[in-house]
Amino acid sequence: MQVLVRDNNVEQALRFLKKKLQREGVFREARLRERFEKPSEKRAREKAEGIRRVRKLARKKLERESGISAPKKARSSGR
Repeated sequence: MQVLVRDNNVEQALRFLKKKLQREGVFREARLRERFEKPSEKRAREKAEGIRRVRKLARKKLERESGISAPKKARSSGR
C-alpha cells in the first residue's frame, strides 16, 4: 500500500493512510489476532456480525423508501 506525500505534508498523508487501512480492515484484523479465538466464538461472532449487517441494511432501506427514520432507542444512564 502506498500513500504519496504532497508538499511535505506528512500529517495529511498519515490521515489518508489511516483511512485506507481502516477501509481494508487492517486494524480490525490486528485486534482479532491479538489472542486466540475459539472456533465456536468465531462462529458466534460472525453470525452476530451478519445479523447486525442485515438489520442495518434493512433500516437504511426503510429510511430511503419511506423517508422516515427509525425511532431512536432510549439509552439507560448505566451509572
